[in-house]
Amino acid sequence: MPKTKKRLILRDPSELHFELRSFFEFNRFTGTEERHFADLKVSVYENEFWTSKQRDGHSLHEVSYRACYKPQLPGFFIERFCVPGDVVYDPFMGRGTTLIEAQLRQCRAMGNDANPLSGVLGGPRLNPPTFKMVEERLTEVSLSMTSKVDSDLLVFFAPDTLAELYGWRTYFRIRKRQGTFDLVDAWIQMVACNRLTGHSNGFFSVYTLPPNQATSLEAQRRINAKRNQIPEYRNTKALILKKTKQLLRDPLPHDYSRHDHEILCSSADSTSDIPSDSVRLVVTSPPFLDTVDYIGDNWLRMWFCELSVDPDSIWQIKSLDQWVARMTNVFKELKRILQPGGIVAFEVGEIRSGVLLLENEVVKAGFEAGLIPECIMINSQDFTKTANCWGVSNNKKGTNSNRIVILKKEG
Repeated sequence: MPKTKKRLILRDPSELHFELRSFFEFNRFTGTEERHFADLKVSVYENEFWTSKQRDGHSLHEVSYRACYKPQLPGFFIERFCVPGDVVYDPFMGRGTTLIEAQLRQCRAMGNDANPLSGVLGGPRLNPPTFKMVEERLTEVSLSMTSKVDSDLLVFFAPDTLAELYGWRTYFRIRKRQGTFDLVDAWIQMVACNRLTGHSNGFFSVYTLPPNQATSLEAQRRINAKRNQIPEYRNTKALILKKTKQLLRDPLPHDYSRHDHEILCSSADSTSDIPSDSVRLVVTSPPFLDTVDYIGDNWLRMWFCELSVDPDSIWQIKSLDQWVARMTNVFKELKRILQPGGIVAFEVGEIRSGVLLLENEVVKAGFEAGLIPECIMINSQDFTKTANCWGVSNNKKGTNSNRIVILKKEG
């Protein structure tokens, strides 16, 4: 949760340069350099600008999603560039990290993602029910069991667990059809979606990949054979309640839940529902080049929520030229919706072992779209658990570094 402190508002990103040069919060001096492009030069600042601790954000963030960034990243920029009531927008919202950080600071949250799953994961945490409301609803719900299940899914779930999952799907479908699907139902669906698969008995499944990445049926069969494991029954209601308690562990500001947040499901370069000159700050991380299969990783969550998505609408781009072209169009749209003087913090991970510096391509794309590149921030951190899990040494493959391009709209 954000610490209570007097906020130093930087209404123009040019004021950020001095702070970054002198930044020493984690006992490291800032490294500086300049990069030269055809028509401009851009300052680069490298330091640890926010904590590397894995769970130092609000407990409400603890919903897994592939390639999501720490809440301290959007928090850093919201603290410096926004006052309560400002609109903070994420055009590639994923699990909704930027939106939650915005609401924690009394800003208006706005998000967009071509994948409707983002709305399922993000929306309920912007207007959460109380623990008691969830507990009472779980007691009230009688799951309609059926013997007609997809037997292939038994590779993940025990028969009774799978029957409960089908019961939840039926319950949510009926509630939506009747128009009675409310914030408590949305919360339960979000939590259940997050508990589908993982590598502990806190998930509905047998041991499998981490919850942000559903493996294939055939791959899970190999995991089961290698580990000599058979799925055991999991009480879905009990695990939903347990996870709810974890998510609501940290207190929320009394005015946290707002009714003016907005979540769109469209292409980030075409968001006509957002008025021109309305957004103060954009903090986002776009679809990675080469790396993440956003559809494949979420196939089981999509099944549970009965969602479908046009594969062509999800950007999974391997060509650098195509990626730059799409991002240039995104920047043109961001320029339209930004207020004069509005800010963009555009984060890209390290790819191709650092041979390709994608932030340089972002600078050029933003400049071509008519935005002003202000600086590049490289947030580098010490070894963390995430790197260790994947057998990756410190600051390799983007595991512990964020590369953020700061741009502004003239005004």
